[in-house]
Amino acid sequence: MRRAAFLAALLGLLALPAHAPSALAADDKPDGDKKQKAPEHKVTQSPSFVEIQDLYTTIVGDNRAVGMLMVRVGLDVPDAAMRADINHSMPVLQDAYLRNMMAFTTTSVHLDAQPDVAVIAGRLQAVTDRALKKKGARVLLREVALRAK
Repeated sequence: MRRAAFLAALLGLLALPAHAPSALAADDKPDGDKKQKAPEHKVTQSPSFVEIQDLYTTIVGDNRAVGMLMVRVGLDVPDAAMRADINHSMPVLQDAYLRNMMAFTTTSVHLDAQPDVAVIAGRLQAVTDRALKKKGARVLLREVALRAK
């Protein structure tokens, strides 16, 4: 008898949904209707930080590719209106950064020495000011790395 009652209770539990919604609020929707936003990866919690896509350029030696230069950079933009302008013109800004870093890599970067990060920051700051046609966005270098092929 006990065994039959136990099996009946077990079958009854298995028939229940795995996660039944409990006491939905008036504005809540069942799980099938609610779309959850995936968490966004942020480097910092600062609202003034604008992340720039990593820049990769080829290091050439003896007329062949011998390595890569990787530069990670972000912008500190306290002005919200300027941040909106930067986000709108991001493709132009990234293109200007990449062209400038390619010219720098061709003339000044060699695998036997770490590139001067102050020169890189100065170049990227000048590109930023020129592309935006005003000052107010500060370049923040996050990482500069060389990789031999």
